[in-house]
Amino acid sequence: MALPTTARVVRLTAEPDGLPAPEDFTVTDEPLPAPGPGEVLVRNRAFLVFPGLRTLIGGGGADLPLPNIAPRDALFGPALGEVLAAPGDGPLRPGDLVTHPHGWRDHALADAARFTPVDPDFPDPLALLSSSAGYGGLTRSAGVRPGDVVLVTGAAGAVGTVAGQIARLLGAARVIGTTRSPAKAERLTVELGYDAVLVPGERPFAEQLAEAAPGGVDAVLDLVGGEQLTAAVDAARRGARFALVGALDGQLAPGRRGGDAPAVIDGFRVVTLGLTLRGFSGLDHPDLDAEWRERLAGWLRAGRLTVPRTTVAGIDRAPEALTRLFTGDVFGTTVVEL
Repeated sequence: MALPTTARVVRLTAEPDGLPAPEDFTVTDEPLPAPGPGEVLVRNRAFLVFPGLRTLIGGGGADLPLPNIAPRDALFGPALGEVLAAPGDGPLRPGDLVTHPHGWRDHALADAARFTPVDPDFPDPLALLSSSAGYGGLTRSAGVRPGDVVLVTGAAGAVGTVAGQIARLLGAARVIGTTRSPAKAERLTVELGYDAVLVPGERPFAEQLAEAAPGGVDAVLDLVGGEQLTAAVDAARRGARFALVGALDGQLAPGRRGGDAPAVIDGFRVVTLGLTLRGFSGLDHPDLDAEWRERLAGWLRAGRLTVPRTTVAGIDRAPEALTRLFTGDVFGTTVVEL
């Protein structure tokens, strides 16, 4: 089979004025070299659209392990693909499915070490594009225990739709979420088992949280920051554990660069109640990905967990998919299928 000689790639063409819009991007046809020694060529089947791109595009990515994205740069992110060519002395063969970080293009060429094989028996390979951050934050930073009251802020996105289910599987007695949309709040309760879902902006968030968790919260997976984190600290029980995972408060704000989510924290309450606030990064847990894949596969096979998705068809619609992510017109993991 002849290997492709061109790839379609999504590039940033202009610095956005506020939140990125489709006109800030272009899809280009570019030369694709033949694989060199130790390189693997993959045809992408799908790639993830994720809010962290707002931070990288907005220039708010200082001190991050990923580079900012400037005009003329290609976008990137988690992808699922099929191997077209691989070194004969390596573990990969044509036809194998792999995950890798070279999304936002229809073909990817990179060193073999950049690709992770997908078990042929994995029940839903696209589910591997969902982030492990929810599982990692709940197990590593927040340490959810049986009987806990758990709060997940930003619950309708890729991380939150799965995290609520994981909290329940870890033994949580009550799971509370937040989202910007009443319609999404209903889906989270009816379809995904959240006990209560709050909609900040309808009325004071602290009041809503006090009603949903009158005895306080034991563990928090915070994907938002800002006033929601402030209220969560005020509602914490003694010894509550916070996993700080995201910054949607800043990433969804048109007038900011996506690299901050300021919150006023009552330091005295943190001290007197022995609260723990810990930022979560998967880079600090190199064992996490393999553990997450194993548990995800088991839960999927047993029908104990689902990975909701909003699917957009075709690379030409990828910029539109990113815009929909920021405007809230998606639910669950947003994926571009090729």
